[in-house]
Amino acid sequence: MEESLIILETERLIPRHQQPSDVAALVELWSDPEVTDHMGGPRERAQLLSAFEETGTCPMAETYDLWPVVEKDSGEVVGHCGLLEKEVQQGQEIELIFVIRRASWGRGYATEVARAIKRHAFERLVLRRLIALIEPGNLASERVAIKVGMRLEKEIVRPGGALRLLYVVEAADDRGTAWALADRRCGAS
Repeated sequence: MEESLIILETERLIPRHQQPSDVAALVELWSDPEVTDHMGGPRERAQLLSAFEETGTCPMAETYDLWPVVEKDSGEVVGHCGLLEKEVQQGQEIELIFVIRRASWGRGYATEVARAIKRHAFERLVLRRLIALIEPGNLASERVAIKVGMRLEKEIVRPGGALRLLYVVEAADDRGTAWALADRRCGAS
């Protein structure tokens, strides 16, 4: 894999910039009714194909974007995760997004990649706050948000009337968590 495409690495996963070979896997992911059940439903395949082909012409153009997530062992695209700028109640926020293909559910990939992207956002991009907009009833995404240190701030209504749970984590909160985890790994009490 070309090193310049890699955003970061985890133990089992590599989020990286999109390549032409990713298009089919991303179209499958975003057109899967189960995967997109809590995200507005499946997208139209022709529109996905067009959008991903366009992204492929300049995959590093956006500061905030979703990146294909490659499983190290198989080399397969298992998700589409990253950071997107969102307007939330008349303010700009950066949303942490984690979408994993159905065949890879239950392996902890969403938590693994979300933790790494959160660390990337706070340490390399020097962001101060991240959010996750989660549809009520999406318990799996709520669990991931909590595992990566997010807390429920409030319920909000999105344009079009959709209710969402607004989970947040701030860099200041996360530094305390990171130091506590480092202390435990190093044997400090």
